[in-house]
Amino acid sequence: MSVESAIPAPAASGPGPLRTPPLVGGGVPLLGHAWNLVRDPLGFLAALRDHGDLVRIRLGPKTAYAVCDPELVGALLKSPEFIVGGPLWDTLEVLLGKGVATSNGRLHRRQRRMMQPAFRPERIADYAKVMEEEARATAARWRPGETVDVGAEMFRTAVRIVSRSLLEVESIGEKADRIADSLHTVFDGLYRRMVLSVGPLYRVPTPANRRFESALADLHALVDEIIAERRAAGPGPDDLLAELLRATDESGDPITDQEIHDHVVSLVVAGAENVASTLAWTFHLMTEHPEQERRLVEEVNSVAVGRAITFADLKELPHTRNVITEAMRIRPAAWIFTRRSVAETDLGGYRIPADADIVYSVYAMQRDPRSFERHLEFDPDRWNPERAGDVPEFAMMPFSVGNRKCPGDHFSLAELALILGTVAPRWRLEKVAETDTDTRIGITLHPKRLVLRAVPR
Repeated sequence: MSVESAIPAPAASGPGPLRTPPLVGGGVPLLGHAWNLVRDPLGFLAALRDHGDLVRIRLGPKTAYAVCDPELVGALLKSPEFIVGGPLWDTLEVLLGKGVATSNGRLHRRQRRMMQPAFRPERIADYAKVMEEEARATAARWRPGETVDVGAEMFRTAVRIVSRSLLEVESIGEKADRIADSLHTVFDGLYRRMVLSVGPLYRVPTPANRRFESALADLHALVDEIIAERRAAGPGPDDLLAELLRATDESGDPITDQEIHDHVVSLVVAGAENVASTLAWTFHLMTEHPEQERRLVEEVNSVAVGRAITFADLKELPHTRNVITEAMRIRPAAWIFTRRSVAETDLGGYRIPADADIVYSVYAMQRDPRSFERHLEFDPDRWNPERAGDVPEFAMMPFSVGNRKCPGDHFSLAELALILGTVAPRWRLEKVAETDTDTRIGITLHPKRLVLRAVPR
């Protein structure tokens, strides 16, 4: 979920011949470095900068260009010479269609302008009422001593919030739960389709492929049901779906149902998956750093004395914001992105050919010791004003920058703070035997099995 604006290309790197980026060794026949991206993607991407600021890797028969230096990534994202495309977006188009996340150029700018009113600051306060309700409902469901699948709980809560806030119809509660079930299955199958481009094999009717196709079809059918129900009900809440149903194209005609459909899918996916993953990692990090958890709970309780927090309280919770920011740094949800070059061009003095696939990883950049002191340490205080200025520009970008910056960043940050600030003061979460906090690799990153025991405070 992102926006586009007209930003000039970065300045030329200066006179002299353009360099060819070095080719990283270690690929295997036929698959190249796609095998590394299946076997150990996080370790592989984190080590790429040791080979250069911009390097070549092989993904099957294709050469891709990996940008490792934050300044070059910033230039990449601000340059009109590179568009949304490449293996990630080619894969996600199966799920997202031609919505705001995957479109480019004039179409994307029109789509961005159409959606922006739904994310104005004054609208976030209205959405926050739903966030508060769902956060309290989640905290109220748990029982003392029971084990809770925190990852699944956060995902279901996030889906319900984005659905109720932006797509209000009578049946949205039941549909939100079905959307959550379908998205879980779809996301499990997307990452391998990105790094292993063996399209015909994914049409073989294996059990995994059948589950993927069934869940994808159910998700798209649910979105069509939401749109049809809202059309039949007539004027309703002034939410994002209302904006889409009123929207027109360049000719002044209403946009098609397919375009509305693709926008809805894009927003539900972005508004649920990344938030849920960030919350899961944050609760995990607090089980490992009880002092940070203690400070967060004390801060919330000092602001919201004897009650649950509200949207109006968030400006008084600097440590809570720092905890969320640091969790997004060290455990980002969205971790790998791709772009495609429009024509042969120059990026930082390196020659990039036309139609080249570009890869960059915010996971690798945000854990790079060149940019962050004690880079693997969970240290929320690094975001205090007196220290935050030490972080290089573009080294931290949880919502991207430049021409694709997420318009829902304030929505997501409010949601994260309200859920965390509601649940943590009520429940202390402890690891149990079933807890497995190793990283599950997909289009986003999650703990493999974040089962925790809920202990009342």
